[in-house]
Amino acid sequence: MKNFLRHTIEKKRQYLIEQLIALGAYREDDKQLFTLTLTELETEYEYFSKISQEKEASGRE
Repeated sequence: MKNFLRHTIEKKRQYLIEQLIALGAYREDDKQLFTLTLTELETEYEYFSKISQEKEASGRE
């Protein structure tokens, strides 16, 4: 069970890291990004996702 939970958390971390890079919030080689906890990554993703959506809604990019 421990390995399953660890694997699931790591998959979610990797997904959020990929999304933050795709949003342009971080660069691929930004080491700080890989040191963030899952909770920190979720917070960062929510923040940058909201900014991205606001830019799209206002017609800016």
